[in-house]
Amino acid sequence: MLRRLVLTLSVSAAALAGAVPVAAASPFPFPLPLPLLSSPDTQDRLTVTVAETGNARTEGRFELECGPSGGTHPSADAACARLDELAQEGRDPFAPVPEGQMCTQQMGGSETAHITGTWRGRQVDATFSRTNGCEISRWQTIEPVLPNTRS
Repeated sequence: MLRRLVLTLSVSAAALAGAVPVAAASPFPFPLPLPLLSSPDTQDRLTVTVAETGNARTEGRFELECGPSGGTHPSADAACARLDELAQEGRDPFAPVPEGQMCTQQMGGSETAHITGTWRGRQVDATFSRTNGCEISRWQTIEPVLPNTRS
């Protein structure tokens, strides 16, 4: 079974590599969305609004700028570094929980967040909460863009 999987993956990768025109050849074995390939020199600007944390230090509206990092976000350097790390992994930190995803029914808190702006050349309009296991995980994945509310 493992041999079949390895063979299938090898043949698929070879077919994909052969389908890419030489002039547009990429160092990646598969096509990546253009926002993930955008230059790190482009300045990303996000507005992060956090509510219902029960802590005045972590609630409010913050501006986050990356490339270089700045704005009013209390952890701008760390937040930009986390967004860069997720982009390097090919992950979209603002993607919603997939439709039909099974999630544990646990309440992580009443915290909510809304992030708008531009990241990697695309518009962002994402809402976060801690209402079930999937949403809690999604929130924690993007920390410190969103505050750690567990402490």
